[in-house]
Amino acid sequence: MLRKLMLAAAAALALAAPAAAQGYKDTVKEFRVGLIGGENATDLLTRNEDYRKLLETELGIPVKLYPATDYAGIMQAIGAGQVELAAFGASGFAGAYLDCNKCIEPLVVAEENDGSTFYYSVAVARADSGINSLDDAKGKSLAFADPNSTSGYLIPNATLKAEGKDPEKFFSRVGFAGGHEQGVLAVLNKQYDVAVTWTSGQGDINEGYSRGNLRAMVDKKLLDMKDVKIIWQSGKIPNGPVAIRADLPADLKEKLLQIHLDLPVKHPAIYQAIERGTGKGYAKATLELYEDIIKLRQAEATGGRKN
Repeated sequence: MLRKLMLAAAAALALAAPAAAQGYKDTVKEFRVGLIGGENATDLLTRNEDYRKLLETELGIPVKLYPATDYAGIMQAIGAGQVELAAFGASGFAGAYLDCNKCIEPLVVAEENDGSTFYYSVAVARADSGINSLDDAKGKSLAFADPNSTSGYLIPNATLKAEGKDPEKFFSRVGFAGGHEQGVLAVLNKQYDVAVTWTSGQGDINEGYSRGNLRAMVDKKLLDMKDVKIIWQSGKIPNGPVAIRADLPADLKEKLLQIHLDLPVKHPAIYQAIERGTGKGYAKATLELYEDIIKLRQAEATGGRKN
């Protein structure tokens, strides 16, 4: 009798094994990637198509790309469970994390060429504008990128206020360009005098540095660095994470982590396309890296009041 029970139990385990081996594929039938780019949707989709194909091959399930017109669109989409993964700036991640009550978590963070995980916000003006410093820009117009951008709004706005240069009072006009690329183009087209954007701050300035919006615009032949002048630079800002929904299966999270850690070595062209430049690769991200940005978002939401 005991032998029969043991055989029956073994048979049951054998039947259950294939189902258990499927893991995340049992529940996740499609993987959706949200895209934020500060560029037109066609360029955004084209730049990420090989990334989509790679994810689809590695995950073994259909993968779709969902571009957004602004940061808020992707923040809302991942919070509502409409996408599983998105690359955020630090402020966008912090905002989404707070808005959806911690429903997302950081997966990986980009490393610069020296292994650091920081970048900078910079303000640029036309080289022929006569604006050579931030003080020269007093009474001029300023283009922020997007209200949910770290380097394109949160950090420069907070930093300038701390320096006694409240943008709303220091500049004659302040507005949002709709993205980083749009902001720099607005300066080149004399629609704004100054725009803020992001850069690694490493590498050759004539190439727009190693990574960031300036580099991407130089590569797309939308910008010659001789036509602009950097008039201000922030302190170090943590690179934004590739973030995922916290409720994804553990085996899917591990798979995604390994894909991204391997990306610079196994698929360097895809890595450079999605990162818009070069760097060392990715490191596993932790929530601690974004604690200060989360606190800054909370303070901004309450007008600086402490709850």
